[in-house]
This record gives sequence, C-alpha cells and structure tokens, in this order.
Amino acid sequence: MGDVDDDLLLLKSFYDDISEVERGNEVERILSSFKLNAFEYLNLPFDSSLDDVKKQYRKVSLMVHPDKCHHPQAKQAFQALAEAQKLLLDPQEREYILSQVNAAKEELRAKRKKMLKKDNASKLKSLVDEGKYDQQYEQSEEFQQQLKMKVRELLTDHEWRRRKMQKRILEEQTRLKDDEAETKEIWKRKREHEEQWEGTREQRLYFQVSSWRDFMKTGKKGKKGELKPPKLKTEDPNKSYVQRPVKRA
Repeated sequence: MGDVDDDLLLLKSFYDDISEVERGNEVERILSSFKLNAFEYLNLPFDSSLDDVKKQYRKVSLMVHPDKCHHPQAKQAFQALAEAQKLLLDPQEREYILSQVNAAKEELRAKRKKMLKKDNASKLKSLVDEGKYDQQYEQSEEFQQQLKMKVRELLTDHEWRRRKMQKRILEEQTRLKDDEAETKEIWKRKREHEEQWEGTREQRLYFQVSSWRDFMKTGKKGKKGELKPPKLKTEDPNKSYVQRPVKRA
C-alpha cells in the first residue's frame, strides 16, 4: 500500500511540472475524442486491461484536473474521463465496446484477405510466414488507425439504430397513452350520461304517470305541443264531420 502511495505522490509531483499549454492540449484532445468510444477518451489501445484503465485514468485526470489546469473546459474534460473509466470498468459496457472492436477486426481481415487474393506476392509471403505476416500487420500503425475508424463506424451505426428504436418505442408509448386517455374520456362521458339519466328518473316517471292519466281521461295520449287537424266544413253546418253527398232524385 505504501508503494502505491509513493507512486501516486511521484506522479503528482511529475504533473505539477507540466506546462499549462500541455494541459490545455490534453483537454482539447479529450473533448475532441469520439464520444461513443471510452478507449479514445483515455487514449488507450483496445486490448488494455482493467489495471491499465485505472492507471491511465489517474495519469490523465491529474493532468486536466480543474485545480491544476486553467483551461475553461478542464472541468468538462475531467468529467468525461471519469465517465470513460466508469464505462470501461463496467463488465457489460466494456463487453459491448469490445464486441464492436472484434466485429471491426473481422471486417478488416475479410477485406485484407480479399485484397491478398489479387496480390500473389503478398499472399505467398503470408503463407511462408504462417500467419506472422498478418500478425505484424495488425500491430502496425496503419492497421490500428483503420481499426479505430472502423470501430467508430460500427458504434455510430449501432447508436443510430438504437436511437431509432427508442424513438419508435416512445411513439408507441405515446400512442398507447393517448388511446388510454381517449378510452377514459369515453367512459367518463358515459358515466356522466348515466348519472344524468338517473337524475331525471323521477321527472320521467312523473311525465309517464301524467300522460297515462290524460289518456284515461280523454282516451287519447296527449302530447305536449301537438297540433290537431282542423274540422272540415260540410253541407250541414250543425255537423262537425264530413257528410257524404246525398244523391238527389
């Protein structure tokens, strides 16, 4: 434990001597890193171990710590480093990034294999070296740069598809919520109608009884506001019904 503390003190002493320009450059590097790749924030290769992640975080975070670095965006860079370390130490998040790295490697290897079929000299050398030629190439700066860009491409594509799926899920949730609200409103109106109908029950009962009494008195069911047809005039002014014409001899 004492050795670790001594190393940390030595590291702090070393970074105290770093110029403000160097600190500012590191802040710019961090903030310009690809946002979906935590390895880029910490400036680490993809095969770095968990211990490598912790050590690198300590080094870089001391360099851009807001108490030491006066760059206006030092705090944002420091927070970005902390988030990157958190992701790389999380088994699930780390596995996801590494799965994209492996997929990128497979794509680049397939592309190289296709290219070697057209290049007999390279193909022959690859066979002679029994795979050493390919191993050396994958350790080269050229391959690492290609891998870095391919990983960016795959992570971007995956994130785009994830956001599209999230959008669809959100739209579906919104639609279901609107349908639920509409259903509740329909049931609310139905209950209000039933309550209103029940509230006029006595009035309707009184009207029915009143109509029945009128019917029993007059033999006709009275209707409020009903117009009766006018009586027709006949030859006999004393009769109120239509008289059939009488045949005269």
